Order: sequence, then C-alpha cells, then structure tokens
Amino acid sequence: MAGINKMLLIGRLGQNPEVKYAQSGTAVCNFSVATSEEWTDKQSGQKQEKTEWHRVICFNKLAENCGKYLVKGKQVYVEGKLQTSSYEKDGQTHYATKIMADVVQFLGDSGSGGQGQSQEKQQGGYNPQQQNQGYNPTPQSQQRQQPQQQSQFAYDDGSIPF
Repeated sequence: MAGINKMLLIGRLGQNPEVKYAQSGTAVCNFSVATSEEWTDKQSGQKQEKTEWHRVICFNKLAENCGKYLVKGKQVYVEGKLQTSSYEKDGQTHYATKIMADVVQFLGDSGSGGQGQSQEKQQGGYNPQQQNQGYNPTPQSQQRQQPQQQSQFAYDDGSIPF
C-alpha cells in the first residue's frame, strides 16, 4: 500500500524569501514559515506560546512569484510534501526536514504592516496572464462571481440510500 506525504501549513514568513537560480536556469525559492499555538497553563494560569519554524522550498514560476510578492510577516498557505536530507559536518550526521511546496497562496496583509514596501508588493500585484498553481492574491471582492452550476444529477430525499 502506498503512503501519503502531504503537508498543509498556514503561518507567517520569518524572513524575506531568497530566490536563486540553478545552473539549468530553474528558479529556487527558500523561505521559513512560523506557526504558533497558545494555551493557558492549568497550574499557573499563565498564557504560554510555542512557535515552530518550517523551511519551505519551491521551484520555477511559483518560486519567482514568491520571491517577488512575499515579504517578512506575510501570512501564507503552503501545500506540499516533507523531505528530509542528511549531511556530514565535523564528522557528525545532521538532518534537515523541508517542505517541498506545490502550492503557495498569499493570505492577508503582512503582520508588520508592510512598511517600506511598494504598494504593488503590499497588494500582491498580479498579471492574470501568468499561470501559476496556487497563486491568487486578488481580493475576493475583486474576483468575478461565477454563477453556480447545477449538477446534472437531480436527487430527491427518497433516492439517497442512507
């Protein structure tokens, strides 16, 4: 039986993305995403917080768009798979786990208010001619409303067997 390697993540960028190009010309973007959880300690009554950091890598047009439009503090949705690699340093084996992103959706505004960035970057300017999986920075109010299509199958309550 085959396994499933699927990672879904919503968090904030911890730094501006870094885009590099491989010798083949492929764009590679690296960035880190923080996810936090809060709870109240039952014994002390104090609020507690824990932050996890996730390394994310994406390629090609998705990488270029992430490098162009994402900034530190911006909230993102990332979908991809986990990949662990190992390397030797000073005779010791180290492991690094990364998310190989297939989809990156830009959510909300940056947590820092987007100071020092161009208006295009804050609003996630986008050329609709670009094809990019998972990229949709256009606010919902600006998206065209598509009429709901009715299913070609009509069911009444009597035809459903459960």
